[in-house]
This record gives sequence, structure tokens and C-alpha cells, in this order.
Amino acid sequence: MGRAFVFPGQGSQAVGMGVDLAGAFQTARDVFQEVDEALKQNLSKLMRDGPEAEITLTENAQPALMAVSVAVVRIMAKDGGRPLVTLASHVAGHSLGEYSALVAAGALELADGARLLKLRGQSMQKAVPVGEGAMAALLGIELEPAQEACREAAQGEVVAVANDNGGGQIVVSGHKAAVERTIEAARPRGAKRGILLPVSAPFHCPLMQPAADAMQAALERVALGTPAVPLVANVLASEVTNPAEIRQRLVEQVTGLVRWRESVQYMKSAGVETLMECGSGKILSGLVKRIDREMTGTALNTPADIETFLKTA
Repeated sequence: MGRAFVFPGQGSQAVGMGVDLAGAFQTARDVFQEVDEALKQNLSKLMRDGPEAEITLTENAQPALMAVSVAVVRIMAKDGGRPLVTLASHVAGHSLGEYSALVAAGALELADGARLLKLRGQSMQKAVPVGEGAMAALLGIELEPAQEACREAAQGEVVAVANDNGGGQIVVSGHKAAVERTIEAARPRGAKRGILLPVSAPFHCPLMQPAADAMQAALERVALGTPAVPLVANVLASEVTNPAEIRQRLVEQVTGLVRWRESVQYMKSAGVETLMECGSGKILSGLVKRIDREMTGTALNTPADIETFLKTA
């Protein structure tokens, strides 16, 4: 088939996300309403109108991003007559995008996904007091030198590679002072720049263990099925289909490295040539060429995007 569906993570949210989909398709409105009801919150109004500070909050951004991603896939299935299994050989998601991927592939109920992501956002926010943690993007450095810089800079504190996004883009996470030291330690190892990120907590590092514990307990209470197509898991950079293993990988992912570069390379090795980014923003489709010039990435955000894609798929 040569095509995978991928789902964005935090950072792709924006005021107005999903508005054009809701305006054009009852299917999207139904998805947003189901998420609102699951959360007992008018999240769709927040997505539509903001304010930006509210939609950027981790506990709101995570279920909101999933809602838009799932709306795109359901529009293709219900309005376009093309269920995911006829369009993609694999699914993958960047961080919270794994939950979107599992809902899209029928392994997780939409309402359960929304509640899990609300809890995930709240738990990640509470795991570390505001101001103690930080994340930074290191540009121009690869995974192993970045890991060396983290080891040198730790000095008894926590700092780890959180995301290997490919194309020389690494994100590190941990105690604020250790992250700042890592920026300096990365320079002689090839980093051209180090930029502190405007995030509210240090995601995907060992400081998130309280959130991982909360997610383990929550995931044990939720039904998980076999996805319609394999999930390429963040922490493995390879495919999983067994529900028990998926559950475990979702727990590990809270504190673990998002191996996005390797995940894309794995999908290529499995015959994928094109990544279709379903949802808000164009971050993942933009990363594709930086990871592998032979692959292409296309964002499916708008009714026009979906219409164009379905004509050729």
C-alpha cells in the first residue's frame, strides 16, 4: 500500500483547530460532541474560540488534538467511504498521537481516549512543580552525541533525550539547570543551537514517573482491542498489535524516548513511502524529508485536503 497514517503531538494545537471540519461535516461535529460529553467539558468551544492560553494547557491540548485527528479519519470513512484499513498499512503517533492512532485504528474507544488524555495531561503537569523542569530543542546534533551531552550535564540531576525527531533535531528534558547545562555540553558535540521550549513540564523523562504510574492504573481499567493495522510504537520504533503489549508501551512512553526518526525509518522498511498526517498542523509531514528524502509527507487538515487525497487514494 505504501502509506501510513500518522498523528501529531503537543505543539500542533491552535485556536480554530477543527473549525473548518466541523463546518463542513456532521461527522466531525459528532466526534467533537462525543469528546465534550466524555470530558463533561465544552472542549469544542475552547478549540474554536480559545483563549490560546487555555487550549495550550496540556490537559486540554491533548484531547483536543486527538479529537481533530479522529475527525479526519472518520470523515474519510463515513463521508468518503474509505475506512482506514483500505488507506494505510500502519499507524503511528508522536507522543499523545499514539492515542489518536489507536482510536483511529479501532483499538480504543473515542470517549476512553479522551478521558485518558485528559488524565495524562493532568498527571504530567502535576508530576513536577512548575519551574523545576524544562525542555530544550538541540539543532544540528544526532541521538548518540546528545545522549553523551545529557550524561555529562546531569551532575546528579535528571536530564534525558525526550524526542529524536530526525534531521538533527533532538529534544532533551529534565531538571531545568541540567537541561541548561546540556545545551552547553551539546555545542562541542555538533549542536548549532539550543533553544529552551515554552512547555509547562519536562515530558518524556524519568521525572514523569508519577504520571506513568497514574496512566498504568487508568489503562488497566480501559478496554484495548487489536488495531485494524499495526501501531508503530514510540518506545520501540517497531510495530505492535497485541493489546497487552500496547498498554505496556503506552505506560513506558510517558517517561521514555519518542523514537520518531527510527519509527519513520521502520515504516519505510515495511514498505511505507508516504506519511499522511491526520489532524492539526503540519509538523510531522514537515519532518519526513529531513528523516528520509525518498519519503513524502502530506498533511490532512482541511476538507479540501481530504477531498484531494480521496480522489487519488
